[in-house]
Amino acid sequence: MKNILAPSILSADFKILGEQLKLTEEAGAEYIHFDVMDGMFVPSISFGMPVLASIKGATTQTLDVHLMVTEPIRYVEEFVKAGADIVTVHYEACEDLQATIDKIHAAGAKVGISIKPKTPVDVLLPYLDQAEMFLIMSVEPGFGGQAFIPESLERISELRNLLNEKGLTTDIEVDGGIYHKNVAEVLAAGANVMVSGSGVFKGDIKDNTAKFMEILNSNV
Repeated sequence: MKNILAPSILSADFKILGEQLKLTEEAGAEYIHFDVMDGMFVPSISFGMPVLASIKGATTQTLDVHLMVTEPIRYVEEFVKAGADIVTVHYEACEDLQATIDKIHAAGAKVGISIKPKTPVDVLLPYLDQAEMFLIMSVEPGFGGQAFIPESLERISELRNLLNEKGLTTDIEVDGGIYHKNVAEVLAAGANVMVSGSGVFKGDIKDNTAKFMEILNSNV
């Protein structure tokens, strides 16, 4: 499994977003994490398809779209048309998760399934062989800048063990409170895709990204 950095543009400066994306790409970040929030599933509201479409033309990075929205099946096709390479939906937000998974695949994107911090990991058991990525939220979804919930490490390990038992090497992504100081222990727990917002975009973006990549590359 490859270790991947996914800078979250929630912490970016949209006045110069294209320049900032280029800096992360040059320093080795392969994904861009795009958080969509609807004000219903989570309290915040972020951005949608037009912003994603504009980013698609500004970078060659994989667009990792995280739909924190109620009944995301309604928007799957539009987000894929706008440029989503991976569409991650929440277990808790889908009335029919299987239908949502099928629709994402039919639209030509990879499937990610996310769970919130208080959702048991074993709810994912029926879907272990149906997603290209699983996202463990290490904070409550909806706001940037929260502290990493330490119990998340056990949840990551539990999920990795479940995947290993089935012979699956599926990506595990972690989102929330990821910084240089704790990313190694998150990797050690079994995750390999790291989302970081302020850890990348606050300060020297290229240097922050390079430091993340150094840690990710030395923990393969």
